[in-house]
Amino acid sequence: MDVKDGFIGTIGNTPLIRLRKISEETGCNILGKAEFLNPGGSVKDRAAWFIVKDAEEKGLLRPGG
Repeated sequence: MDVKDGFIGTIGNTPLIRLRKISEETGCNILGKAEFLNPGGSVKDRAAWFIVKDAEEKGLLRPGG
């Protein structure tokens, strides 16, 4: 089991799912990125995290504030 230490640890680790039928039909390993499994249910999770992190590093936002 892959257990993350908090919400932030889940960002950027979107699971890939093997698309079995099309993989078998093409002879290629076809993967789909399961964006719906992101912690916030959005493709914007990673972008939002980097915006907050950048603001903290520039002193515009205090960590936890």
